[in-house]
Amino acid sequence: MTANPSPSSYDILVAGGAGVDTIVRVPALQVPPGDSVFVPPVHDYVAHTGNGVARGARALGMATKFIDFLGDDIQGRTILDAYAADGLDFSHVVSPHGTPRGVNLVDPQGRRFSFYDGRHPADLRLPRDFCLPFLERARHVHLSITGVTKDLYEDIHRLGIPSSTDLHDWDGENEHHLTYALASDYVFLSAAAIHDRLDDVLRSIVDRGRARLVVATDGAAGCHVLERGDDKPRHFAAVRPPRPVVDSNGAGDAFVSAFLYGLAQGLPVAQCVLAGSVSGAFACTSAGTHTEFIDEAGLRSGCAAATAG
Repeated sequence: MTANPSPSSYDILVAGGAGVDTIVRVPALQVPPGDSVFVPPVHDYVAHTGNGVARGARALGMATKFIDFLGDDIQGRTILDAYAADGLDFSHVVSPHGTPRGVNLVDPQGRRFSFYDGRHPADLRLPRDFCLPFLERARHVHLSITGVTKDLYEDIHRLGIPSSTDLHDWDGENEHHLTYALASDYVFLSAAAIHDRLDDVLRSIVDRGRARLVVATDGAAGCHVLERGDDKPRHFAAVRPPRPVVDSNGAGDAFVSAFLYGLAQGLPVAQCVLAGSVSGAFACTSAGTHTEFIDEAGLRSGCAAATAG
């Protein structure tokens, strides 16, 4: 267990969501005939949702802390080496269950399908005595929905720290995701599984929980935002990527990190959405998961270009 909090405060503490992705580029997102097919070189990347938010926030100049379980295995050591090279402030608890992995199929248009190996038991939790010193120094906490973070909400609420989460492709009903949806102040999710119930799902999160706002990202269709007190969600158009789209892995995490950056800067919601959209579009132009992150200068120029266009 590594738990040596810095004496300074963190703009953002990201809890949970470190792992390794194996990216397989395929002609189409379907099983081909036969029992094998040649593909381009297969690569492993330090990845998963917490990794993307933490490294994205750090690239934007936020004082960032990241905590999670890691296995004492080659994947865990790969992650530690990457964070040491990046200078990312990361602390972890060793899990006997190993480091989570994912296998993502990516087609020529950059669309992906992910096979996620969470591997942590459903009742595994990050220890309170490990997490509390970091929580006490955080201005904002972002919780990945990996389960190991569920018990942090009691201290987060007691300390009065604003929190966020990303529900990914939640169906609007799964109880695991619902816990995070109702306990977080800022809720992000994909609209992929709720298109026919979008307004109702967003409204339910706000009415039943503590969310100040909910953002449903919708790929090339932009995103939908419902703020507490609004009658209905507002739609925001997508931003045109600055280069050809090659891989959508990590786009949602990039959106979240830049949105939270804008929030920390005190920007209006519309400008936070613009920052998230520019960052998400930028992420789609790099092959692999979390291989390139937009910085403050890039975000400013991207927002200016999007506004001018």
